[in-house]
Amino acid sequence: MSRLPYDRPTDVGKRHSHALTDGPDRAPARAMLKAIGFTDDDLAKPLIGVATTWIETMPCNFNQRRLAEFVKQGIREAGGTPLEFNTISVSDGVSMGTEGMKASLVSREVVADSIELVVRGHLLDGVVCLVGCDKTIPGAAMALARLDVPGLILYNGTIYPGTYKGRDLTIVSVFEAVGAYRAGKIGLEELYEIESAACPGAGACGGQYTANTMSTAMEFLGLSPGGLNAIPAEDPRKDEAAQRAGELAMTLVRHDIRPRHLVTRASIDNAIASVAATGGSTNGVLHLLAIAHDFGIPLELDEFGPIADRTPIVADLRPGGRYTAADIYDAGGIGLVMRELLKRNLLHGDERNVDGRTSRRTRSMISSPVRWAAASLALSSAGMPLRPAGESPMNSMIVLIVLAVYWPAQAPGPGQATFSISVSSSSVILPARYAPIASYTVTTVALRWPL
Repeated sequence: MSRLPYDRPTDVGKRHSHALTDGPDRAPARAMLKAIGFTDDDLAKPLIGVATTWIETMPCNFNQRRLAEFVKQGIREAGGTPLEFNTISVSDGVSMGTEGMKASLVSREVVADSIELVVRGHLLDGVVCLVGCDKTIPGAAMALARLDVPGLILYNGTIYPGTYKGRDLTIVSVFEAVGAYRAGKIGLEELYEIESAACPGAGACGGQYTANTMSTAMEFLGLSPGGLNAIPAEDPRKDEAAQRAGELAMTLVRHDIRPRHLVTRASIDNAIASVAATGGSTNGVLHLLAIAHDFGIPLELDEFGPIADRTPIVADLRPGGRYTAADIYDAGGIGLVMRELLKRNLLHGDERNVDGRTSRRTRSMISSPVRWAAASLALSSAGMPLRPAGESPMNSMIVLIVLAVYWPAQAPGPGQATFSISVSSSSVILPARYAPIASYTVTTVALRWPL
């Protein structure tokens, strides 16, 4: 057998990367990859991207460098070659109330675009997306939709709650403390103590805010392995989950199981139901519309209402409830929510997940409850939901805005034209010389709240 790699049989999993690495003509590419440390054996295997959104501007994604090592270990042990790359994230919690917040929604498109570009540009055979802060989750889902290569999304996990005077804190507790200080109800010392205690380590904001809402939705949608997203960021089992995600990515590659095989209109309906059932962020509307669009699945804003109308709230989670996302994991996990919705025939139970299980199968594998009685995270012992169908925060819409996302090319000068978009009884005035940050970025924003 020749010691040269050029006539080596191509691995069946190298559906894309064979064009990058195989044969004498690809010697320059192989030379550059060998500079990284890859061997001939490495380059003969399927190449799997590990996309991280690690950044040092927030705790939300801060554990991803460590998790990426476990993902890569899982890929290697399953017969693939991992290639790690990164993209960006913008923290709402840090930038809120400043000019920086204008970058938040735009960042979703940058995340989607950059993952898509790296995977396309390097002909990768599959991809694992590590996500955390809220725009990175839909951004990764949108990239998978566009690429349609075998891949999955792993959420790096919720932050544990902080503690102050015996009560759990989240980042919203700090915002509330600022209000309390401005109202003269607490002093600066107490504000500082709350600030210093609220965020004890890595992980995304701890209530059912946008990040945990979209993490939940990814399991219902089928793009995240059942039960792995809900493991908190600093739980030792998160490392095992990351390794499992890497192994699973190779299973998807070997069998050519792609996102468009899994995401259907029925699974999108399941994801919408998960947002309603957990009292989740109404940003779920914004993001699921964009995800459906990139999957080529028709979905209209008006279709959210009927699903929310029939879905009871079964999880007592902040901001509307009492408990944090870490509590629902301790109580048994997201499978509890699936179980309660399936009992009421409110899910399409035969939709499959990246791990091969249906929703019915996932709910039957709920972890043993640790704090069920204390947390009361699903239903009371009497079997009543925390809020009946029709009372989800998603079910009453009071404002609808449809806009392109724009960024100022330059400030308008005196006498330059502006244009006005009327929204209900108010108007938004925009300079005529605004330029779109991305020509295809169209966003639908809905503000909903129970009246």
